[in-house]
Amino acid sequence: MNDLLNLINSRASTKAYSETMPENEKIEEIIKAGLSAASGRNLQAPIIVAVTNKDVRDKLSAANAAIMGVDTDPFYSAPVVLVVLAKKAAHTYVYDGSLALGNMMLAAHAEGLGSCWIHRAREVFELPEWKEWLKSIGIEDEVEGIGNLIVGYPKDKIPTPKEKKSGRVFYVK
Repeated sequence: MNDLLNLINSRASTKAYSETMPENEKIEEIIKAGLSAASGRNLQAPIIVAVTNKDVRDKLSAANAAIMGVDTDPFYSAPVVLVVLAKKAAHTYVYDGSLALGNMMLAAHAEGLGSCWIHRAREVFELPEWKEWLKSIGIEDEVEGIGNLIVGYPKDKIPTPKEKKSGRVFYVK
């Protein structure tokens, strides 16, 4: 099996992180992979906000937890949150953002980091205070939150993937 297929087949979501901040070079490579994802009509709708500031990360986590209705950290203590937003003007923006998230999960795995896609980005970035925050960092376009990719060094080890369910492929010959 080639390296890419091995990487795809060995990736699993990480749900426990160490406090160690990943190196900037690794974060940049992950972002580059997200920006390299295919997009409908090459409109390149996804926007990535790299949150490494602990205070902002914690506020984002608290907003996510409030929407979820829990008082725990939905980001599993990961030190980095890569928020994927996408410009609504592109008709394929949700799909394009999802592809960016997928590429970034694989890139994180390739860099020896754990990652996990955390939902509720849409709901968080519909809140007036978070819309204002986006404007404060320079995002003026009408965007939708697609997902939060948490990234960091696993607390223990990178988990192994769970067995794949059968009966999900149908061949028409």
